[in-house]
Amino acid sequence: MTDSESDGEFHRKAGSLLNLAGLDSEELPTVVIKIGTSTIMREPEPNVNKTVASFGSVSEAAGLVLDENEGEIAISTLALLTDTILTLKRGGFGVVLVTSGAVGMGCRELGITRRPTTLAGKQAMAAVGQLKLMQTYADMFRLGHQPVAQVLLSRSDFVQKHQYYNAQNTLLELLHRGVVPIVNENDTVATEELRFGDNDSLSAFVAGLINAKWLFLLTDVDQLYTDNPRDNPQAEPIKVVKDINELKVSFGKPGVGGTQWGTGGMTTKIVAARLATASGVTVCISHGRHPERVLDFVMSQSGRRLGTVFVPNSNKNIIRRGRKRWIAFGLVTRGSICIDAGAVQAIRKKKSLFSAGVVSVEGDFEGDSAVSVVDELGNEVARGLVNFSSSELDLIKRKQSDEINVILGYMAPEEVIHRGNL
Repeated sequence: MTDSESDGEFHRKAGSLLNLAGLDSEELPTVVIKIGTSTIMREPEPNVNKTVASFGSVSEAAGLVLDENEGEIAISTLALLTDTILTLKRGGFGVVLVTSGAVGMGCRELGITRRPTTLAGKQAMAAVGQLKLMQTYADMFRLGHQPVAQVLLSRSDFVQKHQYYNAQNTLLELLHRGVVPIVNENDTVATEELRFGDNDSLSAFVAGLINAKWLFLLTDVDQLYTDNPRDNPQAEPIKVVKDINELKVSFGKPGVGGTQWGTGGMTTKIVAARLATASGVTVCISHGRHPERVLDFVMSQSGRRLGTVFVPNSNKNIIRRGRKRWIAFGLVTRGSICIDAGAVQAIRKKKSLFSAGVVSVEGDFEGDSAVSVVDELGNEVARGLVNFSSSELDLIKRKQSDEINVILGYMAPEEVIHRGNL
């Protein structure tokens, strides 16, 4: 299948629902809002008796302070979020809400004072908490006569191409029927290997999947800073990021959220911003306690905007084609291929990867697997579907294409990764 045929297939499938509805994708600008656990769960009251957690976990090592109010739903914040989404809907926007909080709410429902550390424990808490989470959202949106839908996604839903299309078409159908999809990771059935791990990444995948205009990552700080403002009073705010590759900030410990119930952190938000901007989505990090600030960016003509905006990639670097977007963001990589500077330049010129440019191989994978392509400094430059196994690549790296058949003993493809799969 050629590159153009692949893209044509994608657009026929992805556009079928829009055509049936008599709408063009540009007629319904979509906003994706991700709200984290640190926002959903109420912060501890300052005057309430507190105790230090005494558990064999990260919480104990950090001297985590808990109290009887931590884990309660922040109803006032969710009410502001609901009103913000209703305002966006009245303004003609489609809205997708990506929410965390199921595990934390499940723990609170069962009187558990610490987040489980085992996969089975997290899945059990998510099963309990997801019901309460959706009940809360459904009750709030019902007051505004706004229908909502629960959409639970796992990493595996993006791996198979037909599942990728199904997830996309379902979300588009809901949006064009005026429904607000409420998305969460399907923690109850997800495996460690096929998990997003944090909803920042999930929201970026969803935003790219539906060609959203905006992705808002609501967190526990007003905007991105050059360092953690809690630890460094000299940290400076960053209002606009035009090139994420040139971003120089200190993120602290990766994957550490603002509360014990969260799994994200600023590092995961930068990763999400990188994914989303590569798909042409404008990303904004803003404070979750003030979800109404979303309106300042999307609908207000005034300059009163508090947050950090990540500008999408330039038009020539945006991954627009559906199949390539699936390869880049949908597939789970099984290894990596290190390439030399010449091969890096060739890939940036939309050319195929050949064996002569391969420096080394990491991981154990078969042919037709998804791999990460990195330069000699370890920076990822591409992802693609490789034509050879890792053991075969070890044999043919640095070799010319006309030597491959002799080395492997069969008629092999010329390219390590064809440009249509890169």
